[in-house]
Amino acid sequence: MDTTVADPLLGALVDGRYRVRSRVAKGGMATVYTALDERLERIVALKIIHPAQSRDPQFVDRFTDEAKTIARLTHPNVVAVYDQGTHQGLPYLIMEYVRGHTLRELLTERRRLQPQEALAIMEQMLAAIAAAHRAGLVHRDVKPENVLVAESPGEQHNLIDGVVKVADFGLARAVEASADETGSHLMATVAYVAPELVTDGHADPRTDVYSAGIVLFEMLTGRVPYEAERPVEVAWQHVDRDVPFPSRFVPGLPPAVDDLVARATRRDPGGRPTDAGAMLAEVQAVRDDIGATPTGRGRQIAPPTVMVPRVDSVPQSHALTQAHPVTQTYQASRRPSWARLPASAPPPAVARRHRTEVAHRDGEGGGLQGLLAQINANPRTRLAVIAGMLAFGLLVAIGGYWFGVGRYTDTPDLRAKTREQATHLATTAGFKVKFADPKFDASVPKDQVLAQDPAAGGRILDGGTITLTLSLGPEVYKVPDIAGKEWDLAQVDLQAMKITGNKADRFDDAVPPGYVVDTDPKIGTQVKPGQTITVFVSKGPNPVKVPLVVGKNVEQAKNDLAKVKIAVGKVEEVESDKPKGQVVSQSIGDGNSVTDGMVMDLQISKGPAQVPMPEVRNMPLDQAKAQLEQLGLVVDAQGFGTVRQQNPAPGTPVVPGQHVSLFAFF
Repeated sequence: MDTTVADPLLGALVDGRYRVRSRVAKGGMATVYTALDERLERIVALKIIHPAQSRDPQFVDRFTDEAKTIARLTHPNVVAVYDQGTHQGLPYLIMEYVRGHTLRELLTERRRLQPQEALAIMEQMLAAIAAAHRAGLVHRDVKPENVLVAESPGEQHNLIDGVVKVADFGLARAVEASADETGSHLMATVAYVAPELVTDGHADPRTDVYSAGIVLFEMLTGRVPYEAERPVEVAWQHVDRDVPFPSRFVPGLPPAVDDLVARATRRDPGGRPTDAGAMLAEVQAVRDDIGATPTGRGRQIAPPTVMVPRVDSVPQSHALTQAHPVTQTYQASRRPSWARLPASAPPPAVARRHRTEVAHRDGEGGGLQGLLAQINANPRTRLAVIAGMLAFGLLVAIGGYWFGVGRYTDTPDLRAKTREQATHLATTAGFKVKFADPKFDASVPKDQVLAQDPAAGGRILDGGTITLTLSLGPEVYKVPDIAGKEWDLAQVDLQAMKITGNKADRFDDAVPPGYVVDTDPKIGTQVKPGQTITVFVSKGPNPVKVPLVVGKNVEQAKNDLAKVKIAVGKVEEVESDKPKGQVVSQSIGDGNSVTDGMVMDLQISKGPAQVPMPEVRNMPLDQAKAQLEQLGLVVDAQGFGTVRQQNPAPGTPVVPGQHVSLFAFF
């Protein structure tokens, strides 16, 4: 069924102003829609609580407080609240509509982000939370679901340039109020909850810093640090364990990122940054340290601004009176090498005199200095030499680039892909694939890529080979079939499967003493390495025998069985001519050895079947007596002739063997 069509609020006009268009999300307490503000002609988000919640005054007050809380925060990274009201008795908020996705949706799509992208999102998150901290508020529910990433105006999926907004201040509290709460309920999401909220319900700005650190961990690794079957177990792991380094799950992450996550998620609040503003400064420092451009997405960077030394011009009169190459050489030396211009050719007379003087100094123009002098004396020769040197340098640069950079490309990210997907992606990109020995890993499903060499984003030759390591999934073993083996040999089989066996003795008629009877858990069950199982080893037949309880009352039978530690299982009533409550059958025959945990089922008599007492009055005594005896009744006859009275009366239920009385006279 299409829930969009079935929603009665779609198309409704709220408060004569907001026309509901579509449903965006539905949570446990409220639903969010997009709506058109017909007065201002803009798209807004309408958040309205569920009818079931409207009957809770505390929730309605908290919903109203959310509007007042966000209204106090004027910040570009906080989702703004425009209006508040009630529609058909249900409180609602009108908020800024952010076109984009939640951080949770991005992580579901991409699994994890590059460090530069994660830090860029974290900067804007912390800027919003810092505004709340400056206003004296603690968010208390920082998680990916409450972080909206707007679409960037330029390149798609460019998270570095995207706008991030923090939403859902419904659990926000003033710092003083958070400190006074007794915490009868844990008002937070357990995957991101700070230890102090679990232990004593206390929250301050450092509580939001811890949750932000967990969000950063998830953006970098694609998972939260703790998982368990029950939420309370996850919450207490935050109290009892330190958050691991992200590089433990994603090798190659910068150490500065590991340190940032570790500092934000210290179990002791005193070891964390004091508030979101302090953590924001640390995030910015890490971004500067590792660079803000994501791998494989180069952007043109303008050359740095430099100071160009001023070259003082020589007065014209001085140049005329001192027309000598030394003056030009001095002027050129005042410029940086990259800013020097070719000197103009000297007058022919000066050039000839200069060549003569140089040739005289060098011994008729011989040697290296003479060659340099000749090159400098002729502008065309000098330009030709410069052009040749530039061409040679260009060839060297191109060759160096090719052998050092040009023939390399970026390695694609094949992690978390299946064997077939990774092979297809690599071969399509022109790479070869080979597989290393697979390894066990609890976080990566079986037959998915656990690691790759070179790493994702690393340099690799075009057409090179990528070595992939597949995951074997969690390391588990099956309990081996050791039934019927001697205890010592069974231990060897268990140790080979990394399982520890705990011996327990048990009587058994069929298995000789010292041999394995059974295991708990059963043979074939999957267990983790190092897990301890119970191995039942036979002690031989039990000298205690099963008693015979057939013919005894059920209560007496239970007592007799309890004396030999046999439990009574199912007790079933059956038709029998035996007295009611008498045991007529037992599931285990007498004389067998009693074994540990033996359970016996019993069948007991429901008593003889009842029949209605027939009408025998006015019948001859002999005929009436014969009829009743055919029913198994015992007849006590008095008198003779015709039956005049009978006991019991006609129609009374009777059973075979019951005594009845007849009175006869003429």
